[in-house]
Amino acid sequence: MTTPPTIAGRYDALVPNRTIYVSEEDQPLYKRAQELAGGNLSSAITNALKRYLDVEDARTAGYEDVIVKVGIGGGRKVRFTGVLLAEWIDTKGERFEHYRVFRGPTGKFAVHVDRVEHFEMRDAQGNPLTGWRAWTGIGMVSGGGKPKEATLHVYATVEELRDNVPAELFEMVASSIKQPFVEEIDI
Repeated sequence: MTTPPTIAGRYDALVPNRTIYVSEEDQPLYKRAQELAGGNLSSAITNALKRYLDVEDARTAGYEDVIVKVGIGGGRKVRFTGVLLAEWIDTKGERFEHYRVFRGPTGKFAVHVDRVEHFEMRDAQGNPLTGWRAWTGIGMVSGGGKPKEATLHVYATVEELRDNVPAELFEMVASSIKQPFVEEIDI
């Protein structure tokens, strides 16, 4: 009996087998993963392990999972891994903008901006509130405004970021990227 020739010797030497114990209660999970992976459970497990390692490596380096809403009103959720570098709140007339700048493990910068075009507070008699009372909402008040809009933009370099955020926010980001995210000390 002869063994069919292969290019690099025995096939099983190229692709090692691994045995994974799967409990009875986890069987449906593995079956569903195999179905979603087109019948290739090994591919599903490998992709999950890659994602797990990326997340854990980033977490160890000081990054966290970030979930932001993007779109009009409630919008949709977008998830990425990053560290918050700086925040800035800006009001222009009746417009309110809240900027948050994150840096991801690849070195790119994500800018999340919440915008509310018009927000009005009224007292119990229906008169518009102004000044500190409008911001604190002290007393019997009601209010409303247009639905907010949130955006998320990603920039590859700090130079690209400079032209797309307020100057004061950029200065905070520029100074914070000089600091280490995680500093190991031996005590």
